[in-house]
Amino acid sequence: MTFFDPQEWDGRFYSNGWTTGGGGTQAAVNPATGEEIATFAVATPEDVHAAAAVARTAQTSWAAASFEERAAVMRRAGALIEQHAEVLADWLVREGGAGHGKAAFESHLVSGEYHLAAGTAMAPYGQLLRSAKPRLSFARRLPVGTVGVISPFNFPQILASRSIAPALALGNAVILKPDPRTAISGGLFIAAILREAGLPEGLFHVLPGGADAGKAVVDEPSIRVISFTGSTGAGRIIGEAAGRQLKRAHLELGGNNAMLVLDDVDVTAAASAGAWGSFLHQGQICMTTGRHLVHERVYDQYVETLSAKADALAVGDPSTGAPLGPIIDAGQLGKVHTLVTSSVDAGARLAAGGTYENLFYRPTVLADSTPDHPAFKNEIFGPVAPVMSFSNIDDVIDIVNQSEYGLSLAILTKDVMRGLAIADRIPSGIVHINDQTVDDESVAPFGGVGASGTGARFGGHEANIDAFTETQWVTAQGEIQRYPF
Repeated sequence: MTFFDPQEWDGRFYSNGWTTGGGGTQAAVNPATGEEIATFAVATPEDVHAAAAVARTAQTSWAAASFEERAAVMRRAGALIEQHAEVLADWLVREGGAGHGKAAFESHLVSGEYHLAAGTAMAPYGQLLRSAKPRLSFARRLPVGTVGVISPFNFPQILASRSIAPALALGNAVILKPDPRTAISGGLFIAAILREAGLPEGLFHVLPGGADAGKAVVDEPSIRVISFTGSTGAGRIIGEAAGRQLKRAHLELGGNNAMLVLDDVDVTAAASAGAWGSFLHQGQICMTTGRHLVHERVYDQYVETLSAKADALAVGDPSTGAPLGPIIDAGQLGKVHTLVTSSVDAGARLAAGGTYENLFYRPTVLADSTPDHPAFKNEIFGPVAPVMSFSNIDDVIDIVNQSEYGLSLAILTKDVMRGLAIADRIPSGIVHINDQTVDDESVAPFGGVGASGTGARFGGHEANIDAFTETQWVTAQGEIQRYPF
């Protein structure tokens, strides 16, 4: 049997092995063709609570295992992902509508999450503290128990694994509720990898399902930390529910990311960065460049160059080599097109795109955008680049700061120090000087401010340890302390 053979898992999910669930089965559909490519089991709230009971039991032994054992499993998982990267990429293309370049990038990036997690398992996990008494005083980090991960469709593998890998490495069990639109590439594949890597049974569960399953993950008392990546609206609901139960929720939410193009740039290079930032994976990325603010001196040339790049990009079935594939479903396409048409009605100029066939939306440039246009104000999650001209840097900083989001910011200029000074005035979890807004590395902190989330809870040992452990203060002294009572 070949690795990840559908005969083993088709019609199932993963919970103490491949098994059927209480919610029947659902078809995985290729959004480029409408073809049914597999089926998977759908989890009910009862399935979630049953998995949590198994996880709670298994986690005790895993937490007691040596860090070397946990690190070894993570290293093997990273190596297996590298070994089977083509299998993963194929599922990302067929199930998620990813272009081959995006799929290969994600496959490469995700292996790094498991290699980093191996290091996290071996990293220092405590701190010696001073004490006014003659004793040893220290703080140590202990696993929380069970972590619930709710992940989206757009980068399904990386946005799940960046929580799964460190949580497991630190001694926790994990219950994953992937988006059912990418349940295979963003869920079942991970289960197969971790099983092959030697992770003990009962520690990791993949439970695709709808909102009721997600609510069960949040409500389950034994799940003490929720890691959610998705829309700001859903994040507010999850954060509120978690807060009522006094459990932590790490929320990585939406963005309407700005790219400032100053008057001293190489316009051809700037437009290339802008096209990548807005059109990669059909714009279905939280870090997508959603607002292009371009100095009036280079504005016309920038719009012309960006529009030419948009017109030249092929859109089609990514399995045939098209760099841009379909929007994930008809509902999302409708939202994208409504934002485009309403912005044109409000006065934006359609410089490129604005049309679609089936789920394939052309890369779109909306020139002469203003802050009150719908596509400029809102997160689009489609291949749309609203472009606005500016003359005064103070005014444009105020415009950028009108957004409630604060995930990623790009500033293009030959004067790097000028770029850093501008960045100091714009709240953002991520800033890139002379790069576009879409970037991620497993070793770097990732997270947004404002409506974009609860800050950097992913990336690097420190953030991961903080996210998936509890702090315990411990003292020890040679004799029992005597008191006057």
